[in-house]
Amino acid sequence: MRKPYLELLFCLIFASHAFAEKVYLLHDADSPQASYAAGKLANALAELNHVVLEQRGGYERLVSLGLNSERLGPESFQIIPEGKVITVLAGDDRGLIYGAYSLIEQLRNGTSLAAIPPSEEKPNLEFRGIKYNLPWETYRPSSALDQHYETARDPKYWAAFLDMMVENRFNVISLWNMNPFTYMVKPKNFPEASPWTEEQQAEWEALYRQIFRMAKERGLDTYIVQWSIFTSEEFSKAHGIAERNFYPHYYVPGDTSELLRRYLRESVTQILNTYPDLDGIGISHGEGMAGMTPLERQKWMDDVMIAGMLDADRKVKLIHRVPFSSGTSSDPGVSKDVEQVTREAMENLQDRFDGPIWVEMKFNWSHAHSTPKLVKVHGGKLGDTYFEPLPENYKITWQARNEDFFCLRWGVPSFIREHIALNGKASYVGGYFIGSETYIPALDYFTVSNQTVDWDYAFERQWLFYKLWGRLLYDPETPDSVFQDAFTYRYGDKAKNLLNAYSLASSTQLRLASLYDSRWDFTLYSEGFLALQGEVTKYIGIDHLISHPTMDPAYVSISEYVETLQSGGSFSVDRITPLRLAADLERDNREALELVSKIDTSDNASLMYEVADVKAWAHLGLHLAAKLRGGVALQTYRETGEQAQQRAAIQHLESALGEWDRLIEVTRPIYRDMRLTHYNHNSFDANSDNLFHWALIRDEVAQDVDLARAAR
Repeated sequence: MRKPYLELLFCLIFASHAFAEKVYLLHDADSPQASYAAGKLANALAELNHVVLEQRGGYERLVSLGLNSERLGPESFQIIPEGKVITVLAGDDRGLIYGAYSLIEQLRNGTSLAAIPPSEEKPNLEFRGIKYNLPWETYRPSSALDQHYETARDPKYWAAFLDMMVENRFNVISLWNMNPFTYMVKPKNFPEASPWTEEQQAEWEALYRQIFRMAKERGLDTYIVQWSIFTSEEFSKAHGIAERNFYPHYYVPGDTSELLRRYLRESVTQILNTYPDLDGIGISHGEGMAGMTPLERQKWMDDVMIAGMLDADRKVKLIHRVPFSSGTSSDPGVSKDVEQVTREAMENLQDRFDGPIWVEMKFNWSHAHSTPKLVKVHGGKLGDTYFEPLPENYKITWQARNEDFFCLRWGVPSFIREHIALNGKASYVGGYFIGSETYIPALDYFTVSNQTVDWDYAFERQWLFYKLWGRLLYDPETPDSVFQDAFTYRYGDKAKNLLNAYSLASSTQLRLASLYDSRWDFTLYSEGFLALQGEVTKYIGIDHLISHPTMDPAYVSISEYVETLQSGGSFSVDRITPLRLAADLERDNREALELVSKIDTSDNASLMYEVADVKAWAHLGLHLAAKLRGGVALQTYRETGEQAQQRAAIQHLESALGEWDRLIEVTRPIYRDMRLTHYNHNSFDANSDNLFHWALIRDEVAQDVDLARAAR
């Protein structure tokens, strides 16, 4: 499917021909990270018609890649131009790679080698990770997840994904599934736990070794993260224990038998000794532990997972997820008692792990792309136990989950900057995870494949999302011009308005998720205007929107708004009422449509998709604006009986349906019906009837108009 940026590349080559130079790259060839950085830089120079010399003599420009940890801190770099020499100096290998990519970025944006300016950058947050659910024994059974199986077993895919990560200055890749042990080792003392032939086992081990090696070469830390007391079906049946503690079951009782403890503890140790490029392991006291008290869960974790890690031949890193169930079920919950038990357990570990323990917390549960204010974590409102007094051996890492948009491209740099400003400055914060539970960015199962586009994989479609989060986590002061230049590099001057258009239009998603309160994964899918209502995931109809509480306390629900006004009350200027929100949506999305209205996409399918997604978000935002106005009118009619309010409600909801039809008009020709994990509904089982497209739910949208007409 890939079509290189031929026209732009031709222009860059043509423009740079007069400036083409013979370049020698001086680097430590014995360092995998320096060799990686030099290789990427050499490729970029060759693209721009420079000649990369194999021998030092006769160069016109020397680019020196070196380290100086006395001058610069970890992950920091300087670019120092001095006559014929450009020095990329870094505090460590990771910073060296970032410096090389910074130089590449400037060259691709049209700066000649002779005009490279001096610069210096350093990281703002220490932990900048991606949460990646693997498609084998992933958390929830669904064909939306299973479909990525072959793509995620291809090393070429991982090379591309890891390249994207380090180019955007992420520094941690965490691989999640229920039971990684079965895939990574044949347990020395429990070979019966493995379902694989020797050849199959060798293939799995080769894949993991390759992923970890490529990550290490790129300066990335690697973790495996699993949910708790799970094993293989083969082990369970061989010994008659843990009878449901294997995929696809996940809300199951904890099995604390000694044989299972030994199997898991030894598997942890064996994995760490088998894969020297694996940096650490993450632990969860949640699923697979029903029937156990929080204290029992913590003691089991110390006895099995922690003990297995400490038994390894080397010091390793630890991710510790909090908070989890406060009772004996698998249901979420927060409790000061549990927080105290967990904090004490982590502090008892002192410095036995490599670096701080990374304490992962879900920001606003599963829907961080909502309000940048911390309203809740997994289970409810968080206390201050983990923060007061200041911890010494652990740091908080917010997990910014995205269960809200998979198809449409997204990019709001101001939201990410505000998020970091509000939540990333405290001394106890180490950084962020970015990722999803119900989506895997591997196979592109969205794009209608009758046109040639410049991406192969799903994550490449969302390049702006990753670039914004990665670069802004590294430096929140990174200017918007960096991201707009990335559009220009891809599409030329035609794309000059795209960053602004995305900032305006894809704010629709943030506003909906701030207006509509949500909890775990399936409780909201903003991109599709879907939510779990009772036992079923379906379109958010007008009655549900009227009555549902808000996520952001500054937002006002329709029912609260109408009730307050009818009782003679009012709202302060800092509250976002439904009609104020509708006006904001109307203003921003009309402007976004205007910004892209004159972009000619006839000769570039990739640009066509970018523009189409702006239009899709904009029509979704205009749909929400009209729906809010219709909801206010409908609820007012119900309170007062004023016929004019009913007529207004019908008119607004007809307008909302019209915007939905325009959304379908944009997306139907270019997007397939898409498998959606949320269509498991409130069930632990996979649902084969799980295809989503905006066109498929039009009848549900149209019911709003019928409801308004029938209102009394």
